[in-house]
Amino acid sequence: MIEHKKFTRPARPARPAKAPVVTNNTKYRQGDVVTLKVARMSDAGAFLDAGTGNTSDDILLHKLQQTSEINVGDEVKVYLYLDPNKRLTASMKLPKMREGQIGYARVLSVTRDGGFVDIGAERGVFLPYSQMRGHVNPGQLVWVKLYRDKSGRQAVTMRVEEDMLKASKPAEGLKVGDKVTGTIYNILPEGFFLFTNQRFIAFLHRSEVPGGRLDFGQEITCRVTYLREDGRINVSMRLQKENALIADAQDIYDYLVKRNGSMPYCDATPLEIIKQKFGISKAAFKRALGHLMKEGKVRQENGWTFLTEGENK
Repeated sequence: MIEHKKFTRPARPARPAKAPVVTNNTKYRQGDVVTLKVARMSDAGAFLDAGTGNTSDDILLHKLQQTSEINVGDEVKVYLYLDPNKRLTASMKLPKMREGQIGYARVLSVTRDGGFVDIGAERGVFLPYSQMRGHVNPGQLVWVKLYRDKSGRQAVTMRVEEDMLKASKPAEGLKVGDKVTGTIYNILPEGFFLFTNQRFIAFLHRSEVPGGRLDFGQEITCRVTYLREDGRINVSMRLQKENALIADAQDIYDYLVKRNGSMPYCDATPLEIIKQKFGISKAAFKRALGHLMKEGKVRQENGWTFLTEGENK
């Protein structure tokens, strides 16, 4: 997993209007990972040969961006990024992702222009609003793909569905009832797509999510409910019926206790009200009530449910 750190977007230096942007006159670009030779050393750090024959184009590898001792003549693998003056600068801290790859990365900040995501390099990479999914917040972990936009700048996108399919493998060695853990990479009106720790694709229908709300990048553990012929799996966050029955019955019992032993709901109460009050289906509510009645804990009368005398203390 990518190691993350706090990132502050550098402030743009004040400059006169229409001032030219200074860049190195080299074939290299921001975001490139290249191997360059150390041309000379200075108090600030090492200058790397940009291959133009002009020493003014050499690329600075500052002391703070060096991860090991280097000397003149050494060949050093570095990541290139732009300093506040828009000049190419080098760092020996290499990104965990390459262009075209997907990764699970932390959102560092969100501005009016978009977000910045940590790919393990010296600077955060831009996440345009057009490539965001859902409500993105600083600190959130999301699946992204690294690419270059039309201007040649590195950026990331949360639109990773096709890449997830390529990176996944058929679900094998599983049976219905097994637990899997995964992270959400796509959300549709019908439900959620997860990429599991075993690289399986799992679909979680909204009806199988208590409360029905999950977010991009969220990690969850589910129960396998169906093994599909295409190698994917269907999963659920709900308890199996036997365990759900006990849990639902306890929730209803606790609700009755809070209401001093009575509530205006019974097995004839409309589904919409049951769903709103208890977050379960009408069938699950009736099963739980039946369980409590069988145990002698509740009784129903005139559309109401009451704790029995022995329970209502």
